[in-house]
Amino acid sequence: MGALVTLDLPDDSPILGLPWVITFGPLGDPAEWEPVVCGPYERPHALALAEAVVAEEQLMAVVEPLVPALSAEEVRGEIAAAQLAAGDELARIEESDLYGDFSDVVDEELERAAAPEEHPPAPLPAPSEEELRAGFDRIAELLRRKGR
Repeated sequence: MGALVTLDLPDDSPILGLPWVITFGPLGDPAEWEPVVCGPYERPHALALAEAVVAEEQLMAVVEPLVPALSAEEVRGEIAAAQLAAGDELARIEESDLYGDFSDVVDEELERAAAPEEHPPAPLPAPSEEELRAGFDRIAELLRRKGR
């Protein structure tokens, strides 16, 4: 079984409505082979498709939003926002205590250990070709409306 990585977003995030892409790559040495990028898909389709592939193979799948931009200035704005977020994250890490206060984490771990063992949910079935094509149509319409 491989690994699936994606953003953990609140249910009302506007990013959920964007098109999403999947990057499949080796789970081990990144020099093994070049990653494969697939999409765009609607997020539920991207997650289900990625999950179906990594469930059977030792791969990593990264599911992330595709941000449509209509100008170089919009791209620069997205880059600046990402750089600012990374800088904020680095500052937060540098300001944190090296060992931190793990008492709340220990409590959560003890609660989980005491809870009856749950089986992970079965992977979602991969979307059918018809479902993916309908999603492509919705994405195309979304991209046509962008900026209007």
